[in-house]
Amino acid sequence: APDQPCPPPAVASQSGGCSVAGGRMTDTRRRVKVYTLNEDRQWDDRGTGHVSSCYVERLKGMSLLVRAESDGSLLLESKINPNTAYQKQQDTLIVWSEAENYDLALSFQEKAGCDEIWEKICQVQGKDPSVDITQDLVDESEEERFDDMSSPGLELPSCELSRLEEIAELVASSLPSPLRREKLALALENEGYIKKLLEIFHVCEDLENIEGLHHLYEIIKGIFLLNRTALFEVMFSEECIMDVIGCLEYDPSLSQSRKHREFLTKTAKFKEVIPISDPELKQKIHQTYRVQYIQDMVLPTPSVFEENMLSTLHSFIFFNKVEIVGMLQEDEKFLTDLFAQLTDEATDEEKRQELVNFLKEFCAFSQTLQPQNRDAFFKTLSNMGILPALEVILGMDDAQVRSAATDIFSYLVEYNPSMVREFVMQEAQQNDDDILLINLIIEHMICDTDPELGGAVLLMGLLRTLVDPENMLATANKTEKTEFLGFFYKHCMHVLTAPLLANTTEDKPSKDDFQTAQLLALILELLTFCVEHHTYHIKNYIINKDILRRVLVLMASKHAFLALCALRFKRKIIGLKDEFYNRYIMKSFLFEPVVKAFLNNGSRYNLMNSAIIEMFEFIRVEDIKSLTAHVIENYWKALEDVDYVQTFKGLKLRFEQQRERQDNPKLDSMRSILRNHRYRRDARTLEDEEEMWFNTDEDDMEDGEAVVPPSDKPKNDEDIMDPISKFMERKKLKESEEKEVLLKTNLSGRQSPSFKLSFSSGTKSNLTSQSSASNLPGSPGSPGSPGSPGSPGSVSKSTSQMAAITTKGGLVGLVDYPDDDEEDDEDEDKEETLPLSKKAKLESS
Repeated sequence: APDQPCPPPAVASQSGGCSVAGGRMTDTRRRVKVYTLNEDRQWDDRGTGHVSSCYVERLKGMSLLVRAESDGSLLLESKINPNTAYQKQQDTLIVWSEAENYDLALSFQEKAGCDEIWEKICQVQGKDPSVDITQDLVDESEEERFDDMSSPGLELPSCELSRLEEIAELVASSLPSPLRREKLALALENEGYIKKLLEIFHVCEDLENIEGLHHLYEIIKGIFLLNRTALFEVMFSEECIMDVIGCLEYDPSLSQSRKHREFLTKTAKFKEVIPISDPELKQKIHQTYRVQYIQDMVLPTPSVFEENMLSTLHSFIFFNKVEIVGMLQEDEKFLTDLFAQLTDEATDEEKRQELVNFLKEFCAFSQTLQPQNRDAFFKTLSNMGILPALEVILGMDDAQVRSAATDIFSYLVEYNPSMVREFVMQEAQQNDDDILLINLIIEHMICDTDPELGGAVLLMGLLRTLVDPENMLATANKTEKTEFLGFFYKHCMHVLTAPLLANTTEDKPSKDDFQTAQLLALILELLTFCVEHHTYHIKNYIINKDILRRVLVLMASKHAFLALCALRFKRKIIGLKDEFYNRYIMKSFLFEPVVKAFLNNGSRYNLMNSAIIEMFEFIRVEDIKSLTAHVIENYWKALEDVDYVQTFKGLKLRFEQQRERQDNPKLDSMRSILRNHRYRRDARTLEDEEEMWFNTDEDDMEDGEAVVPPSDKPKNDEDIMDPISKFMERKKLKESEEKEVLLKTNLSGRQSPSFKLSFSSGTKSNLTSQSSASNLPGSPGSPGSPGSPGSPGSVSKSTSQMAAITTKGGLVGLVDYPDDDEEDDEDEDKEETLPLSKKAKLESS
């Protein structure tokens, strides 16, 4: 279609062949995407399949068929019409119009497949496959006007002032047709027509012929849309470019002409920060600046259709930049002088700012280079000493210079973080911490004056890249991670955490304005990343410097996002399930700020509420014993009334089970006796009955319950129940002694009065010796019985502190036997990884 927008994207390349059901194409040669053009002139993807050409009886002719690779359905069935204009674009694209407003495109994965189908189309239409369009799209009425369009060229009107309107109409009418654009472009090239038009431009300006100037605007704009490099080379030559810009000042849609030439000659000044001796390089820089100005400021914003036709203009600028970078890179004297002046203390501030801005633009140009050329570019800059130069610049007072230096640093980090790491480790051997490059970057981040901290966010991202072990080189000795992280924690971490430590000396943040909160949130984000990726380095730092306690001070911030950052930091630490961290948390009572924040949040159902509950739920689900005991012993009084979730009651149940095991060491020997009747350790296999308990979905059981469904009597019932009866008698005799132990245990340690946890003697009695008669099947007090009080998943007051007792085959027995703490690690792990309900079932069998 003559008025199509940008062509659709090509099919993504895939390794290996594609197979389609029913014996269709099994290779990728004819793999295509089918596109249709919608009402908004955008291409819609209709699916991926394989194309073939064959005779279709229903359509009475050779047709293109595309079957979907997913299910073999027909995506496209289109007869190859002898009069339809098919266009081949970019070697892998065939585009045509089925009807007036229905455009189609096939985007091939491989050029070879596109060529095959193109040959079939050309064969049906009797055309040479070397053409890129099979039909001329000119209407008959227009053919008469152009006389013989099949002639080798197009005859242009003579270039005269009186014929400007005719020339403008010819250019405008040629743009819709690729064939006519081609002939018009050849005619303009061969006859030197552009220079003649620019001579008329001078005449029109001298005569103040506004109508003629408006025609010239339309003509020159049309020539841009011809998208021909040969024409651009004439228009952008030193001799012609300012006149071309002059023509584009007279836009007919504007009431007054623009002053582009005045801006380029008087306002925009070319500064040679270092004198450029090569005249060709200097001319190329001037040309690129002016063409970029034409693209960005002079030409009107192109439509979707015109955007595609200006692709050659983009390419012209692109290749000019590549050429400039290459020529500057090869000029060793130029770069040597540049870096010498950058680091010279005698260089004045204005000059230094110009040098840094040039270097920044130079690095930005490099982003247009191909990977191998970019490698050479940065290697050259590294050899010239760009990193030491940046270190000098970042230590200066000028904020604009430092900002430009930061942008340059970001190019280097994104390109090769290992190069930056190697440099900073080497310089640490000679320089103090205060002037190290990374520390200067951190200080620059901390001192960002932008209210939104835009620069600080960028710098934090760069620091994260530098400390990320994922992009550290895995060499033969694998030393980069160890060496760099050792360096970072020794020389740089104290600079990063300084604002955090300075702001958390009291029970609440000393400064709590928005900008400070944003900065601390950024620092916490990086520290959280370190907890996840740096293992022992960050662990030593947090514990030795008491970092977590200081971070949790921020839970009292009025800014919810900062309090959540602090909570996220602690959650990441707890998520590691590391006992070193856990002991540190318990020793310093670091749940206290979290519980206070939870209580202060009240009944509001918000992110803070959910995040805190999730943290405690993680401790319960993962059965982190030390933290469970610590939370219940110190904070149960504050949390016991929270009943809209079962998390805290579940934690209490976990705690009671643990405490019973600790307070009744004789249960351990009982448990080992019973365990021998349940399964054989050495065989590593389970009996059928035990296998059934494992396969039962724990979600079917109420949380906190240990109810065993009726089943066959276990083998050797009498052998099992005899020691249980004896144990129950001994347990009653020791009741008073155990009460005393429990009370002593619960009242030990540093406790906040508001969070102190204690048991009454009645509670202890319930915990250790409930009457078995009250727990017969169907009794109101038995856990899980229909008449038991409490909502599903909860534990009622009468039974919440009672060891689970159940019946099996009409006999009464303890379900939740204590863990055998003296057993080998493997067996302990096996026990602890079972969900609570499943463990109970195992131990009751």
